Amino acid sequence: MSDFAYTVVPGKLRLLLNKIRTVGVPRNVDAKWLKTLGFTSSNDKSLIGILKFIGMVDPSGIPTSVWSKYRGTDYREVLGIAVRQGYADLFAVYPDANKRPNSELDHVFSTSSSGGKQVIDKTIQTFKALVAEAVFSEGSETDLHVETRPLHTPAALPDATQTNTQATSSGPTLHIDIQIHVSPEASAEQIDKIFESMAKHIYGPQAKAAK
Repeated sequence: MSDFAYTVVPGKLRLLLNKIRTVGVPRNVDAKWLKTLGFTSSNDKSLIGILKFIGMVDPSGIPTSVWSKYRGTDYREVLGIAVRQGYADLFAVYPDANKRPNSELDHVFSTSSSGGKQVIDKTIQTFKALVAEAVFSEGSETDLHVETRPLHTPAALPDATQTNTQATSSGPTLHIDIQIHVSPEASAEQIDKIFESMAKHIYGPQAKAAK
């Protein structure tokens, strides 16, 4: 049985869930996004772990299809399904875990965590805060499922191999500086001949075409 997620600020879960239904869908759920909603405390970042635990956000921080469905009219039912999936180990012990007293939840959470009493208390409070905002269907296990695919894929980073190949194929850039020392006694005709010769050897046929 794996550890259950918890937030140190379970009292803010209700406010965050309300925000999810009323603000735009972010590209990525992180501390910066939370701050734009007014969750500025360093402890507020623990709320993101809960959204990941119940499948509203994928491991990389991208909102999933659960997030999208939660913004609909059946949001309480969607949250109930998400909670049941996230806390599958708990519901395997108590199918009606959402109705169980703290003492029974304490026993299940304690056996899956190495944390002390404060951690277990916060784990119970987190679960209870989610339950308070959800509706739990009595349907079959097949019905109680929602997909948790991300709503978009992360922007791909440049392919280093392709970048190196492009750099190689384009070749190095060559820069040449030419210095000419002309005698003060040289005539204008001689100077013209010098530049005409340079143009011939540097630009080739283009020099003639430009005339």
